[in-house]
Amino acid sequence: MPKNIIRIAMWSGPRNISTAMMRSWEHRQDTVVVDEPLYGPYLAITGKKHAMYAEIIEHQGKDWRPIVKHLTQELPEYATQQTRIFYQKHMSHHITNDIELDFVDQMRNAFLLRHPNDVLASYLRKHPRATPEDLGFPQQVKLFKHIRERTGKIPPIMESKDILLAPEAMMQKLCEALDVPFDSAMLAWPKGYRDSDGIWAEHWYNRVIESTGFSEYKHKENKLSKDEQRIADQCLPYFEELSEHKLL
Repeated sequence: MPKNIIRIAMWSGPRNISTAMMRSWEHRQDTVVVDEPLYGPYLAITGKKHAMYAEIIEHQGKDWRPIVKHLTQELPEYATQQTRIFYQKHMSHHITNDIELDFVDQMRNAFLLRHPNDVLASYLRKHPRATPEDLGFPQQVKLFKHIRERTGKIPPIMESKDILLAPEAMMQKLCEALDVPFDSAMLAWPKGYRDSDGIWAEHWYNRVIESTGFSEYKHKENKLSKDEQRIADQCLPYFEELSEHKLL
């Protein structure tokens, strides 16, 4: 196994540009990626009936411990001698209360944000109901506070809108904050599926597989009902707490 591996954990909520970000990192010659490795344990402990939930649990397992061992000590089977970075696409809502957070101390952590109104409007097109925990905002703040307390530093935080408005500039800033060299290969990639995609890719990645780079940002007017807006408003303080520290 290559030595001196940099392990990057990107913590996002659902309905963000997290998969495009994974594509960006995977297009580097020195990087391998993993797609939502804690999804199976999350589904097992919460009982959420997401699409393909039985297959995901069977594929990834119910126990977070062997997965965390792999994330912190091993590499995917498709790593090569060129591999220097192990990029991990994580969903913050997959951090359930039983998971011990010490493993994140071995990562270079970063956060990917999207405004709660946009996240919820997109989420509800796939799921009929949502809570702030389903959207991952409380868990992101929990992780942020843990990392800040352990390191004494503010981990890099990015808002997806800013990346789409200026991909090259923002990816350069992210790489600098993570102390890795920027690679222009991160700005474009070929269409299609990857061996590293989660087994749910054919169900969820119909837009991503057609992408060849970060899409152009387009402002959307999301019309939420009063009850839906109430949920988004519950998420807003978490979003604002983190966005105060985002890279600009």
